[in-house]
Amino acid sequence: MALDTQEIIKEDQLLDKLVAAREQILHEVRKVIIGQDEVVDQTLISLFVGGHSLVTGAPGLAKTLLIRTLASVLELSFKRIQFTPDLMPSDITGTDIIEEDRSTGRRELEFIHGPVFANIILADEINRTPPKTQAALLEAMQEGSVTVQGTTYALPKPFYVLATQNPIEMEGTYPLPEAQLDRFMFNINIDYLSEDDEVDVVNQTTSVQDISFERNVTGPDILAFQRLVRRVPAAESVTRYAVKLVGASRPVNDDSPDYIKRWVNWGASLRASQFLILGGKARAVMSGRYNVSVEDVRALAYPILRHRILLNFHAESERVKPDDVIRRLIESVPEPKSGL
Repeated sequence: MALDTQEIIKEDQLLDKLVAAREQILHEVRKVIIGQDEVVDQTLISLFVGGHSLVTGAPGLAKTLLIRTLASVLELSFKRIQFTPDLMPSDITGTDIIEEDRSTGRRELEFIHGPVFANIILADEINRTPPKTQAALLEAMQEGSVTVQGTTYALPKPFYVLATQNPIEMEGTYPLPEAQLDRFMFNINIDYLSEDDEVDVVNQTTSVQDISFERNVTGPDILAFQRLVRRVPAAESVTRYAVKLVGASRPVNDDSPDYIKRWVNWGASLRASQFLILGGKARAVMSGRYNVSVEDVRALAYPILRHRILLNFHAESERVKPDDVIRRLIESVPEPKSGL
């Protein structure tokens, strides 16, 4: 359905507001986080899409600080959950307790909300808690609600989970099953900084800091941005390219490259194709564009596919990583001839 003039004006204004919000958020985050603009952009893309992100990096790379800072910049409620081996599902979702009315003496069950009832959830070291507790959070991510004693409670909107895990110190951990990993839109890698950036971090963190943030982006703004992103058109050729890229990662497909059949046990799911297009739409509007390009899809292929491509022992013996496979996929899947 075609938009009338007033709707077009409103959409243009909302697009301008989203672009300005991205710049403002980046400016505020840079007060604390140095040299991680791409990581911040990826977290914003998933926020503007309504997805969740897994943040992976070695200890000391400011994963938790990044998420705390982002939450501080936005006018959203924030809760941090430290995942430990003894954490119980009710410690996340909340539980019913018996409360007595002092005036009548009558006892009733009252639901006490858990920390999951917030706009932004930091699930710190999610792989250090048993699967039953992991599942409590992942169910909330999927359904947007929690059910306790047969009663369903809606979570606030927007609802966004950023889960961290370390690629080392894996002893005594509970790796997320593949089906649960698939619920995360992105697996964002935080790598070591350049020497110059690390010098800046050391200078900044070893001196007196008095940082305050300007908050201009609210929950309703985020929900409006999410609706705008979904209205961005994607040409069929771009969508077909995304589907081909994902399909080529599956060794069961007859036309998959030989290296996929040699190295990959299981390829990316349909969710990967959906997130490549949704993420591409968000990346486009964050740049002030109303159309998705092949470059948008390629730029997001790494964080979207790296936790969805399961490698076998051949790949492990040859020291092949998921990012190596994704790089070859981008090189081998041809760009559509019809353009955008």
